[in-house]
Amino acid sequence: MLELLTVAIAPGLALFSYFYLRDQFAGEPSKLIFHCFLYGALLTFPILFIQYVFEAENVFQNTFVKSVLFSSLLEEFFKWIVLLAAVFRHIDFEDPYDGILYGASLSLGFATVENILYLLEFGLGAAFLRAFLPVSSHALFGVVMGFYYGKAKFTEKRESKWWLVAALFAGALLHIAYNASLYAYDNLLYGAVPFMLFLWWFGLRKVRQAHQLSVSHYHKHTPS
Repeated sequence: MLELLTVAIAPGLALFSYFYLRDQFAGEPSKLIFHCFLYGALLTFPILFIQYVFEAENVFQNTFVKSVLFSSLLEEFFKWIVLLAAVFRHIDFEDPYDGILYGASLSLGFATVENILYLLEFGLGAAFLRAFLPVSSHALFGVVMGFYYGKAKFTEKRESKWWLVAALFAGALLHIAYNASLYAYDNLLYGAVPFMLFLWWFGLRKVRQAHQLSVSHYHKHTPS
């Protein structure tokens, strides 16, 4: 059991450490980061319950709608609403790069619990593949969503709402595209793997952009 938990948790910790160590600005409030991870972990259970109810009631007849659209939109909406309610106006959201950290932490909390539940049911054989696909993809969805939260936080009020909308749509569209790549191709080399390469490129691009926004933010607020 200890080995399984270690293997299930390790990918999330490794990915978060990568994004955390890229932050070159103020030391982050570990309590809020931990809270985001915890919120994400707790989100797993209501999301799984809703999915179970919809499955039991046979709400969706179409497999694509059920497996690709519904699950993607449900998960990303819950993440988005938690970031909006618990993080967006928090005093410790200090620069645009913070959005990356909080978005990734929340998503990795969800992905880690989901990974634990999956490996408990199916064993360690899929651990490496899940680290590369579901865990990494959730982290990058959170990075992209967090990037737009950072834009929304540190922009004019009239523009802020549009960046918040972009945060939801960007996370949801990427998640839909990822699930669609799994749905469309049984061979991962034709579907999920190419998409993950794109997602890493896109996510790291947003990390660099957030870093530049934070540099500009601190230059504007540093007395000359």
